[in-house]
Amino acid sequence: MSTFSEDSAGFVPLAPPTVWQGWDAFVHQAPAPARDAADPAWSQTQREDYHSELAVMRTPAMDSVFTTVRRLLLVNRRQQAGARRGLIISGPATTGKTTTMMALGRSFHLADQRQYPGRAERRPVLFISVPPAATPKMLVSEFARFLGMPITDRLNQTQITGAVCDLLRELGTRLVLVDDVHLLDTQRRVGAETSDQLKYLGERIPATFVYSAIDIETSSLLSGVRGAQIAGRFKIFRHRPLAYATEQDRTVWNDLVGAMEDLLRLRAHRPGTLVKHAAYLHARTGGRIGSLSHLIREAALVAITEGTERITKQLLAEIELDAAAETQARPARRKQ
Repeated sequence: MSTFSEDSAGFVPLAPPTVWQGWDAFVHQAPAPARDAADPAWSQTQREDYHSELAVMRTPAMDSVFTTVRRLLLVNRRQQAGARRGLIISGPATTGKTTTMMALGRSFHLADQRQYPGRAERRPVLFISVPPAATPKMLVSEFARFLGMPITDRLNQTQITGAVCDLLRELGTRLVLVDDVHLLDTQRRVGAETSDQLKYLGERIPATFVYSAIDIETSSLLSGVRGAQIAGRFKIFRHRPLAYATEQDRTVWNDLVGAMEDLLRLRAHRPGTLVKHAAYLHARTGGRIGSLSHLIREAALVAITEGTERITKQLLAEIELDAAAETQARPARRKQ
């Protein structure tokens, strides 16, 4: 029976991207180099690390979000106060919403560095995730935590909020990314107050806000008077699973699968195998990019650790995916 190797010797887990050190590392971390699969200097552990990471593929959804946010940044650039325009990236789980938002932030961060060379003190992007059952103070404390601001019990919500807004203006923050806003239940008092806090931060901080949420259209965040205010300020981009109905849909999906296959470094893998099974991969994953990435990466790691060094349709079928993908794929799997 095969066993998985331990973590790479000397591997140090990165700080989460919701703190500055982690975000900065994410922005500047170079992907693991892709060597020849037969290179004797490339150890099994290093090859496992490479396939565990795999680069993020650029998708049409990413291009659309990037274009929309570039335009919003222009619209908001000279607005000193009030209701700046923003974007909500909404869709089912595992469709790549957070990945798209982080890729957006990375691209903007690097562009800001090119515009302001040598200004290491700048913080052009802020990225946080809404905590479960968040209170207004918990939410603004996430902003402070990203910036590395010391928070003591003596500081109240108003003091933290003022300090955060002042510091973000000083640091030149122009893009604020807030993940998991669907966790704000505005039908409850604490959720409504936290939603108000987020709106207030959007008015005080001279930046463009981008939210990510699971199916925001069906959440309480867009209901009532508060929801009407959000809907009046934010565009909604529907981050759907990739379709496979038309020739254009199939071309987009097949290109994505092919790009991921080109990254593989398996010693016995037959090029074109995954593209050949692109329709099957779509049925297995329901067009969800996160599920596709999981399936291919786990299959590659199994192929390495078990010594087969190739991905086959049988191996793909043996791998269990997330519950959403498995539910979507049941009819297709019964037909096999």
